[in-house]
Amino acid sequence: MMRSLVDKYNVAGPRYTSYPTVPYWDVDTFSMKKWRESLVKAFEESNDEEGVSLYLHLPFCESLCTFCGCHKRITKQHSVETPYINALIKEWDLYCDVLPTKPKLKELHLGGGTPTFFSPENLNLLISSLLNRTTLAEDYEFSFEGHPNNTTKEHLQTFYDLGFRRVSYGVQDYNEIVQKAIHRIQPFENVKRVTEQARAIGYTSVSHDIIFGLPFQTEAHVKETIAKTKSLKPDRIAFYSYAHVPWIKGNGQRGFDESNLPSGTAKRQQYELGKVLLAEAGYHEIGMDHFALASDSLYQSMTNNTLHRNFMGYTASKTKVMIGLGVSSISDSWYGFAQNVKSIEEYYSLINEGIIPVVKGHILNTEDLIIRRHILNLMCQFETAWDSNGLFFEELPEVLLGLEEMEQDGLLIRTEKSLIVTGKGKPFVRNICMAFDLLLKRKQPQTRIFSMTV
Repeated sequence: MMRSLVDKYNVAGPRYTSYPTVPYWDVDTFSMKKWRESLVKAFEESNDEEGVSLYLHLPFCESLCTFCGCHKRITKQHSVETPYINALIKEWDLYCDVLPTKPKLKELHLGGGTPTFFSPENLNLLISSLLNRTTLAEDYEFSFEGHPNNTTKEHLQTFYDLGFRRVSYGVQDYNEIVQKAIHRIQPFENVKRVTEQARAIGYTSVSHDIIFGLPFQTEAHVKETIAKTKSLKPDRIAFYSYAHVPWIKGNGQRGFDESNLPSGTAKRQQYELGKVLLAEAGYHEIGMDHFALASDSLYQSMTNNTLHRNFMGYTASKTKVMIGLGVSSISDSWYGFAQNVKSIEEYYSLINEGIIPVVKGHILNTEDLIIRRHILNLMCQFETAWDSNGLFFEELPEVLLGLEEMEQDGLLIRTEKSLIVTGKGKPFVRNICMAFDLLLKRKQPQTRIFSMTV
């Protein structure tokens, strides 16, 4: 039965880290003036109570991993560190000058690229400079992505001394054939070393990222990777689907033939196997592709209905304002999105002119805000409702009618005022969200722009 459902519902679709999704942003009605107004509005509504989230995109890597869909710059020249750090500090200053009061920092996350490409000394300078213009929320959480091959004990200690308590390591898969195909040669011993070092220093949450659906990957490889992961017992695991989008990301994802990728059904079987193995090891499924021990804040946020999803993925708490610094970063004011330029050279030029380096964005209208709430509910809690909560919209009866077949297939349960995703339907939550995506329904893309949902 699962095979027929995979064949039926394995279509191209968004991952819904935002709504509207980036291809449907109305850039014609966007302006920096409107973006700043939306940012200030959300900040004034939420800073005192929630605080803000800050994401830093550090794009440099010494080598190219062919599974990666992120914006990056490949170089071994570490002279690039200082000018980029100076630009990030200047960009934060530009935002702080727009905000009416000092921001209260709730979340800080460093992604990439490879954040640990940067030296501990430069990272200390960067974070310390940013913190000088903030106050800290009582329950703040700082986290960073570390490459197991180049994360040092000095990196970990420096981040810890700055207030970081969570680190995420990219594992992907331990099989050497798979690693060679994705150009990510990474021995288990390196992951073991940095995991144990983080715990010894005092980190309270260590996360591992694992990918299924990679070239040459089999169920045996998934089983081996999870067995090794289980031996290290990370607090949190991101177990997510490889998104094969070479038409967007260029030649970086052409390091293997597409015939080397597992079929949609085989890919789903890899996930189902992994899910069973993780459950046996004590991990709870969180949202679409995350797992956590009961002691981890991500699991706790799911149980108390505070789980949130944004451009950083699933997070343990929600802030209305998320500001992204660095090339390609996306900021979210809840009422609007804004994305930075993707060229490092253009980024430097705008920063040096005192201009916030946004290249495009979207201001959400009333309909967008309602649909966004429904999609967030489905992605985070696997249910949504409409009644006196302001989430009814004109096209809802048509949307529910379009979900009849999914209900017949046992993927969801509809009531007069709510929709609940079943256990059988959780693997297809992206498809269910697509039924609510009015912009996608009104204008189907003429070319393939999204990864497959399975």
